Amino acid sequence: MDKRTLLEIAEGLRAGRAVRLSVEDFPCFSAEATEGNPHVGPETLEEISAALTAEDAVVFERAARAMDEGDLAWIGFKVVWDADAAVSNVDNEVTKKYGEVGSADGSALAFFCNDAKEIVAGRSWTPRDAFQMKDVTRGPSMHTEQFEGLTWVSVPLFDAVRVWLLGASDAASEVAALAAHVGFKVVAVDYDAAYLNEERFPQAQRILLDTPNFDGLETLEASPQDYVCVLTRGHMFDPEGCVWAAKHGVHYVGMMGCKGKNDTVHDLVLAKGATEEDWQRVKRPIGLKFGAKTPAELAIAIVGELVDVRYRQRYSEEARARHEQSLGRA
Repeated sequence: MDKRTLLEIAEGLRAGRAVRLSVEDFPCFSAEATEGNPHVGPETLEEISAALTAEDAVVFERAARAMDEGDLAWIGFKVVWDADAAVSNVDNEVTKKYGEVGSADGSALAFFCNDAKEIVAGRSWTPRDAFQMKDVTRGPSMHTEQFEGLTWVSVPLFDAVRVWLLGASDAASEVAALAAHVGFKVVAVDYDAAYLNEERFPQAQRILLDTPNFDGLETLEASPQDYVCVLTRGHMFDPEGCVWAAKHGVHYVGMMGCKGKNDTVHDLVLAKGATEEDWQRVKRPIGLKFGAKTPAELAIAIVGELVDVRYRQRYSEEARARHEQSLGRA
């Protein structure tokens, strides 16, 4: 999402001009994101764009400010396909606490919501609408199909966490698919096109090194916010992967392998210039511990750990405590 785009949309609405929201900026309406959904598609965004007025400008202005502030925030949309059902469908006995009325009206709604549960919208909403708007903070929104006649979609105002997969192993291929599915930006790196290809890594950015080993890794730059999974085939280049991650001070680095192999990698990592402190930051073996053995099972363990690391990185200790309490685990 680009802040300038949001401000241009707001400016256009306040000036009474027609605006067009693009699928590129709001990919929750893309053909890929809405495949199989009979109620939402790229054409839905055209309809919402045409219905926006000056009163909706506050949503895009607040979203632009959230980007300036580095807020965990989303722009969301209520999509209505059956106006009568959307308005008349009230909460069932399980969720009755959200009110005795349905959605505020049978029209589409654009809104802003952040992790602090602040809601900004230019039109009215009901307690039940608020319940569903707040759930966009689980991103993408939860309970979207709970009530007939309408659904909810959202787009985050912050960047996805980038995950580097160093090595195009079978486990890395499985991790790439699952990590992309849960919202990570995946970059897969290897030197052999027989392993690093579109068939094995269809959703990842693929970087094919121009060296017959991982020496070419030195030409790539990671950010301190990135995660690194060292998954080289046969573990042959795990030391290079760990040293590269340490050099760039990434937020998380994990490596697959047993204790005996890791002892050897330890010595090689230090010989290549990393410190003992760098080595201690490497999560080894990578992933949650629950008996995973196959590449697919290992991917579940690894991506489960990545999700937990992202959760702890994004949310304060206070916010996590509230979440744990809401789940009855505090």
